[in-house]
Amino acid sequence: MGLGIIDFAIIGTYLLLCVGAGVWMKRYVHQVEDFALARREMDVYLGVASLAATELGVVTVMYTAQLGFTQGFAGATPGVLMAFWMALVGASGFIIRPLRQAGVMTIPELFEKRFGMLVRWLAGLVVVLGGVLNMGIFLRLGGEFLVHTAGLPPEYLKWVMTGLLALVLLYTTLGGMISVLVTDYLQFIVMGTGIVVTSLFVLHEAGWNRLLNTLKEAHTQTVLFPNTENVQRATSPKDPWPESEGKSPSRPSEELPTESSPPAGSLKMGNPFNPLGKGGPGWVWLVWQALVALAAITTWQTMVVRVLAAKDESTACAIYRRTSFYFVGRFALPGLWGAAAFAYFYRQGGLPPGVTDLTAMPTYLAQLLPAGILGLVIAGMLAAEMSTDSGYLLTWATVIYNDLVMPCLRRPLSPAGRLLLIRILVVAIGIFLVFWGLWYELPGTAWDYLAVTGTIYLASLFTLLVAALYFPAATRTGALAAIILGAIGPISFVILNALLPDGSPWRISAEVAGLSAFALAALGMILGSLAEHMFHKSPIGK
Repeated sequence: MGLGIIDFAIIGTYLLLCVGAGVWMKRYVHQVEDFALARREMDVYLGVASLAATELGVVTVMYTAQLGFTQGFAGATPGVLMAFWMALVGASGFIIRPLRQAGVMTIPELFEKRFGMLVRWLAGLVVVLGGVLNMGIFLRLGGEFLVHTAGLPPEYLKWVMTGLLALVLLYTTLGGMISVLVTDYLQFIVMGTGIVVTSLFVLHEAGWNRLLNTLKEAHTQTVLFPNTENVQRATSPKDPWPESEGKSPSRPSEELPTESSPPAGSLKMGNPFNPLGKGGPGWVWLVWQALVALAAITTWQTMVVRVLAAKDESTACAIYRRTSFYFVGRFALPGLWGAAAFAYFYRQGGLPPGVTDLTAMPTYLAQLLPAGILGLVIAGMLAAEMSTDSGYLLTWATVIYNDLVMPCLRRPLSPAGRLLLIRILVVAIGIFLVFWGLWYELPGTAWDYLAVTGTIYLASLFTLLVAALYFPAATRTGALAAIILGAIGPISFVILNALLPDGSPWRISAEVAGLSAFALAALGMILGSLAEHMFHKSPIGK
């Protein structure tokens, strides 16, 4: 099912309103603090909408749907963990209250006060490296969703990516955080409507009990026949996939084959209800996800920037408390779409040509949603992608400006020069993202890639932030050791897994890379601090 006139009208109207509102906000930007932190005047309601919109992009929908496709409802586990930590941190003020009281623009700026300029600069470098690599697949996954949902030819992918980025760069470069906050509010409304409507259609088509039974059956077959592989072809000669389009037949689930035993090579499902059960990712993965969730909500710069832009620390804590449960839906609803897509294609005996577990969900939605609704959903996903891209572009450009470039300048720039520099950085990051997103191949699931690349700085900065705020014994040597050691595992994962072929014994698993980063960062901080105290013969804590 392709896009109709009404779909294009909905999408076009949204894009005009969003970009127009973003560009209009340029009139309120006069200095870098206006551009980066919206004058620190964000209230609770705008903060909740902005944080929710920025942290749910098309990339979020794609990787959570992929988790739903491969792990069923257990794939929402990271969202449950994030919601738990968000509520706890918002209630206690752990890290975010003293961070807002410090009045800094970025986290590395805080480290200069405690550990010196070198630590600030290295921390900024790690933040940018991890953040930009993490964002590197956003455009590609956003383009994949739009191409498969709209039924566009695959060669349109790079043009869709580039056009989407150009629109985001236009209003982000001009209006900065003020544009991001205003457009986030509009995008939050459109995105939320699209997600709710899509979920209702998915539940109606899949049927709740039928969906649960299908996931359970598929998991049982996976346990009994663990060596089968997902196929990319229809196995029923009565209902082949259209060879020219690679789409699934558009008929309701009730009419799909209902054999209790799928053919050899059918789709595989992990434990769809328990991540610790047989076939689930297991304890090691769960511990890693818990650490990633806690570190992300307290140090991930695109989230922390809402804390820094809030009116005061009480507002920052309220934003976290009120946004917490949203993170369950952030994983659960797109995960539901992925699980329903799995059930749909499972009954077909496999995936159509050119469709993977990552693109199965948008292919499924293209068959499910009628005209008009499809346009609303695509507009909602465009809203999600644009809000995420704008927030992330601004965040990483601010870190480069504030923590890498400015400390190296002998004479400060004029206010106009600072604004020009940070705008150039936004555009430069955007150009890098286009090229990285086009050629880099994911070494596993999208979520594992995002979690590992994020851990490049999550592990070390979480260790540094806790030490800087709560442990007087922490030293500059310990901070440097934590930064360097914490980045080794994730960087090795990205480089080695990109170079080595599948099946190589030297490839690093995501869990090993992630957990080793947290362990090494903590070890570096402890041993480095002890060594400095011993070398200088100073009492611990002085």
